[in-house]
Amino acid sequence: MSRNSRTKRKRRNLSKVQLAAYGIQEFCDAHRISRSKYYELKAKGLSPDEMDVDGSTKISIEAAARWRRERERAAAAAEHPTAGAETSPTA
Repeated sequence: MSRNSRTKRKRRNLSKVQLAAYGIQEFCDAHRISRSKYYELKAKGLSPDEMDVDGSTKISIEAAARWRRERERAAAAAEHPTAGAETSPTA
């Protein structure tokens, strides 16, 4: 038996494993933003919540969904600045 046949490992098929968290690049790819845009948003406090997993930064699927909702609300508020604002009665 050759050395290669004994030490070669078979890659696991992860295609059916449900994604639970993104790496930074995976998040950027999934949301069609550049990595530099991600860091611009992060500097402004507009990035999703991150978690550290043994030195690797991950973004949970839930944090990504929350980030999308927040960005959608911000975009809607920018389009309609008076929407949802309560008006005070005039005397």
